[in-house]
Amino acid sequence: MKNSFQFQKQKKHFLGLLLVCLSAFSTFANNPDEAYIFSYSSGKSFGGLHFAWSIDKINWHPIGPEHHYMHSDYGRWGSEKRMVSPILFLGADGLWHCLWSLNEKDGTFAHASSKDLLYWGRQSYPLVMTDKNCLTPELTFNKEKGEYTISWLSKNETETTAWCTTTKDFKKFSETKKIPLTEYKNSRSTIVIDGKSQTGSINKVAWNLVDGLIKTQQLSAYKTQLWSETTKTDSERFADLKPVEAKFTLDATKSKKISNTLLGIFFEDLNYAADGGLYAELIQNRDFEYALTDKKGSDASWNSTKAWTLKGETATYAIDTINPIHSNNKHYAKLSIQKVGAALTNEGFDGIAIKAGEKYDFSVFARSNDAKSAKLLLRLVGKNGEIYAETTTQSVTANWKKYDATLTAKATIADASLEIIPQMTGTLDLDLISLFPQKTFKGHKNGLRADLAQTLADLKPKFMRFPGGCVAHGDGIGNIYNWKNTIGALEARKPMRNLWGYHQTVGLGYFEYFQFCEDAGAEPLPVIAAGVPCQNSSVGGAGQQGGVPMCDMDNYVQDILDLVEYANGDVTTKWGKKRAEAGHPKPFNLKYVGIGNEDLITDIFEERFAMIFKAMKEKHPEITVIGTVGPASEGTDYQEGWDIATKLGVPMVDEHYYQPPGWFIYNQDYYDQYDRSKPKVYLGEYAAHLPGKPNNLETALSEALYLTSVERNGDVVSMTSYAPLLAKDKHTQWNPDLIYFNNTEVRPSVGYEVQKLYGQNAGDEYIPCEISLSNTKENVKNRVAISMVRDSKSKDIIIKLVNLLPVTVNPSIDFKNLNLENGEVIKTVLKGDPSDKNARPEVSTSSFSGIKNAELPAYSFTVYRIKTVGSKNKIQQK
Repeated sequence: MKNSFQFQKQKKHFLGLLLVCLSAFSTFANNPDEAYIFSYSSGKSFGGLHFAWSIDKINWHPIGPEHHYMHSDYGRWGSEKRMVSPILFLGADGLWHCLWSLNEKDGTFAHASSKDLLYWGRQSYPLVMTDKNCLTPELTFNKEKGEYTISWLSKNETETTAWCTTTKDFKKFSETKKIPLTEYKNSRSTIVIDGKSQTGSINKVAWNLVDGLIKTQQLSAYKTQLWSETTKTDSERFADLKPVEAKFTLDATKSKKISNTLLGIFFEDLNYAADGGLYAELIQNRDFEYALTDKKGSDASWNSTKAWTLKGETATYAIDTINPIHSNNKHYAKLSIQKVGAALTNEGFDGIAIKAGEKYDFSVFARSNDAKSAKLLLRLVGKNGEIYAETTTQSVTANWKKYDATLTAKATIADASLEIIPQMTGTLDLDLISLFPQKTFKGHKNGLRADLAQTLADLKPKFMRFPGGCVAHGDGIGNIYNWKNTIGALEARKPMRNLWGYHQTVGLGYFEYFQFCEDAGAEPLPVIAAGVPCQNSSVGGAGQQGGVPMCDMDNYVQDILDLVEYANGDVTTKWGKKRAEAGHPKPFNLKYVGIGNEDLITDIFEERFAMIFKAMKEKHPEITVIGTVGPASEGTDYQEGWDIATKLGVPMVDEHYYQPPGWFIYNQDYYDQYDRSKPKVYLGEYAAHLPGKPNNLETALSEALYLTSVERNGDVVSMTSYAPLLAKDKHTQWNPDLIYFNNTEVRPSVGYEVQKLYGQNAGDEYIPCEISLSNTKENVKNRVAISMVRDSKSKDIIIKLVNLLPVTVNPSIDFKNLNLENGEVIKTVLKGDPSDKNARPEVSTSSFSGIKNAELPAYSFTVYRIKTVGSKNKIQQK
């Protein structure tokens, strides 16, 4: 695996780009031997390290100037990620050390080091003050002691004090001590860059270091310009372009085996994907466990009474916690009823959608010491009091007991409410009030919304990753997703705050995930936190990535081993028995476990990840562990994550990247030069993003284009999944998404159609193809792609062709070494205007000869599925 900062696992395509770029950039005819560099930061959100250079320390030339060579990872998303007052120091170890302040409140500074100022290693955030801030750190080196002294200022409203600590390796630090203010020396300088004063540090360096900084920025600017190409400017870019003639030569003798799990889905409870979405429960806040902390106090109405109202003046209600049905669900509603007629009402999630003639299962835990033979009258009602369904429960007794009833809808309505009208006076306690359609996916109790689940199953996913994403490793250590809290009886499950700012009942828990995977024919792929929380956490040190205390890690590791037993263990085992008690004595046949998600790769992470991985390897060598390499396709987390995975022999790593369509167009060789002897790749999160974040034909075709190269590299890329998957109207926190929905409809995106075509036309054998175009311009060649695979089960041959040009492509396909003349052909074409958000594929059938005469329309994705006949059509492998 390549270690270059500029080209971390970049491919031969960018070697060519580099030559083009550098030949176009002016250079000095007689470069100086040395120059000065000025390192500084603007202090803006997501702040980064900037450079300027000078020959005389008078005339300064910014490099960029907005280009940054490192950004600060400390703090939660957005405004908290700042780099304040950086200082640059060339250490005795030959490394450049950069220190900076993080904010005006925390008692920690940041440190990172680099050999060349281009690639920066892991960041660390030593906590040196417990009740004071840490500002403008300084660094000096004592040669005799071989140690560095770090000093800083701490300020409050009344005083400024100075402090210091020492270290030899920037890992272990001496006890913080106070020093006289006069001993603190600020070595920073202030210069004017582009008319604005900036404060930073000046160092004298060899010119080749400056030259490297300049060329890195220039290449970055060139790539950014290239990747920003969109179809909006195609009319200018391809003004004189004529229809393109394309010759595709397939060679079955060079076919190779590729992954048979290439396309899957990634489910995360984001955008109300679970409660109010895929989970079929129709009652919001059914257990009265919503809390102000779910939204960190930003919504005063978000509490135990959210979505509930009491209609009528003959009763009152409050939330109580005395003797609940379970310690994991402490809150319940206590009604005081003076006269029969008052109704406790739930609005559902944006209303309760019901269909005429369909049945709905109601359940509630209730108790009353006052009731002798009181029942609960249940109604589904409209906004004006219309009664759409009605029934009663059995009489409520003195102790907690579950009561069930069935409601049959008389009409179809999108926004009904549930009314519970106690037929009694006195006090009544209610909890875990539930309403489910009987028609869930596959008819399961506590099941999934049928139309949404079927839309997912129609993708023919080979696996399903869950429950996150960021949800898995949570907002701080206390919010790490605990699978054991999500199984068993609903009243015993422990709800939790959702990192995305709402609430998780965990009614859709691990059992339900595993069950859906089985129903959909997908391998389950649970993701477990690597003993560390989300690097963007808002708790636990403003996002500083702490970790589960090492004294607790044995128990944490055991929880992960217990998950494997829950999924695969015999019914005689502790956790296998719990699975059987849930109604599934047969093992779920778990094969994959992901450890970590987009983590900040630090020493804290590595220590815990290695501990988990080694335990899994020892106890369950049959399980494929999937590691993590950060949130992007390059950078420190990416490189450090790959280094750890390679060192430990992790079988697969999870790569993530969200990029503009231009990136996918010009990076189709991204995986071509991956080292096949190193870990395989799971592309766990990706999507094409345009300004405004639409999911339209342009983004979908750029993804289809890129996936042809992923199939070509299916021997190293084992899995892929688009992200995010689901988004509910009015509750969408992230765009674009694959499927949008509300309570009554499901709206798959154009991107969904591409995923579906790949999922339903997968193969396990790749047939190489040479492409020859009549127009050899780079921007034309990169917008035409082909992939041909064979499905060994059906014997079908599948050809995928993408044309992202504004003109037609006339293909000629040479099927040498293949006898397909008698094969029936199913043709599917997705085409239209690039801005179209509603394009849908058209399907037709034809004879094999139709392929030879077909054209690829402008902006289109075409799939041919060829039904082969007999063994004579079998592909000959080399």
